[in-house]
Amino acid sequence: MKYQKRQKAIILLADGTIFYGKAVGNKQGTAFGEVCFNTGMTGYQEIFTDPSYFGQLMVTTNAHIGNYGVNDEEIESDSIKIAGLICKNFSYDYSRDAANGSLEDFLDKNNLLAISDVDTRALVSYIRDNGAMNAVISTDVDNVEGLKKQLAEVPDMNGLELASKVSTKEPYYFGDENATYKVAALDIGIKKNILRNIAKRDAYIKVFPYNAKFEELEAFKPDGYFLSNGPGDPEPLVEAQALAKEIIKRDLPLFGICLGHQVIALANGVSTYKMHHGHRGINHPIKNLVTGKGEITSQNHGFAVNREEAEAHPDLQVTHVHLNDHTVAGLAMKSKNCFSVQYHPEASPGPHDSSYLFDQFIENIKKN
Repeated sequence: MKYQKRQKAIILLADGTIFYGKAVGNKQGTAFGEVCFNTGMTGYQEIFTDPSYFGQLMVTTNAHIGNYGVNDEEIESDSIKIAGLICKNFSYDYSRDAANGSLEDFLDKNNLLAISDVDTRALVSYIRDNGAMNAVISTDVDNVEGLKKQLAEVPDMNGLELASKVSTKEPYYFGDENATYKVAALDIGIKKNILRNIAKRDAYIKVFPYNAKFEELEAFKPDGYFLSNGPGDPEPLVEAQALAKEIIKRDLPLFGICLGHQVIALANGVSTYKMHHGHRGINHPIKNLVTGKGEITSQNHGFAVNREEAEAHPDLQVTHVHLNDHTVAGLAMKSKNCFSVQYHPEASPGPHDSSYLFDQFIENIKKN
């Protein structure tokens, strides 16, 4: 073990439950957020840099984290987005030819507090039974009452707008400017691999801030529009909903992923709700109701679309469902060039079963 005398640490949940661990490396401190878990066996670096995880304390169910190091190319944004890391075994040493460095150094560079030696099986079981909730991780183990008071001040994820915290401040371009198609993308927490997947299908993308108006996107003269994934509650994103309504009204090609999917539902008057503990992992089973085929998918969301309202909507079709809990996993509009999914077809690493959705978006653009 690299560190013989590591600092004791605690995980304090909003309901007062405490779990124990040790700080990774020599780092000390305190971090607040909503505690959640991811069931992926690989891809920790992609998870940690995914903007959809902004403000969350990530519990990894895989027993070993850090064993294959990090690679500069395996990021989904420009920095770590999780609020803190909770794991069982943290590997200070790594073995992979493609690695650029250790996970420990990567966390230090991003000033992230991580706690290991935690009974993550017990913690995940507790979250599954009692739901995702706010929590604090800290090396200040003798100040439980003080931590409780600070934790009580942390806003609940329900009703929390976080897209503005991770969105680009200024528009930027991605891909080949000589590509056949042009796509205007609204960044409400966009992952880099989404941009890569759209760009490699002969599209040039202009990415806009979360609060951009339709006129700004339209000025790019795009062939299609995209609403990205992202963190937080979709309901407060009134500007994104207004944008979606305008695109839908004009019957322009529109594709939404995850938070973008929820925004499209809200734009159609269908409500969303906070899930008990959400879907986070790279092994979630989905059924495509149009083709009858199953898909293993990557998912990361704590909110979902109201299925009863979606099925009752005269112009919406539920195209995909989650096979574990039958929640809405995909929507399409019957009379408009618009569709969306609740999961991540660009997942990297992760299954490729759903990559056809990007092809479908381009086909919709061609038909317009």
